[in-house]
Amino acid sequence: MFLFHATCAVLEFSVGLLAQDRLGFVGLVLVCAGAVAVRARQDGLAVGVAVVFTCLLLQA
Repeated sequence: MFLFHATCAVLEFSVGLLAQDRLGFVGLVLVCAGAVAVRARQDGLAVGVAVVFTCLLLQA
């Protein structure tokens, strides 16, 4: 269980760095919003954030 949480934390950190590097502050806000939406079990918001984030990364 600890290994799973540690892996998730490392992945969130690396995705945050990637988003901040390529998209700046907006990417970091989208990653945080997606993490909050997933933890709050708001599926519609999480999917919307993921779609917007993916579109922005494809254009960056």
